[in-house]
Amino acid sequence: QVQLVESGGGAVQAGGSLRLSCAASGRTFSSFAMAWFRQVPGKEREFVAYITWNGGRTYYTDSVKGRFTISRDNAKNTVYLQMNGLKPEDTAVYYCAADNSIYHSRTPREYDYWGQGTQVTVSS
Repeated sequence: QVQLVESGGGAVQAGGSLRLSCAASGRTFSSFAMAWFRQVPGKEREFVAYITWNGGRTYYTDSVKGRFTISRDNAKNTVYLQMNGLKPEDTAVYYCAADNSIYHSRTPREYDYWGQGTQVTVSS
């Protein structure tokens, strides 16, 4: 089992920044690829960013490229999402997820563990 706890969400104005953190406990964190997803009411959960177990590769959805950065610190069992240049359309509940597969996936059902989510609200 892996327990994931997100933090760092909040309310900001457009153009602002937030840094989300996801702290993991339980099984060896460094063996998992990690991702961030987001969801708004009435819509499916959407892939945002992905990082391999060692941080060697990252992937982003097109709408956040150049604005968001995913990173991880395996010594601290934590994955981060630095969000700059926030836009109102980034408003959502953000979830971190862990995947013990070696294959990159953008599909929520492929992920093994999820956090409870943290709300990000961007006002215009």
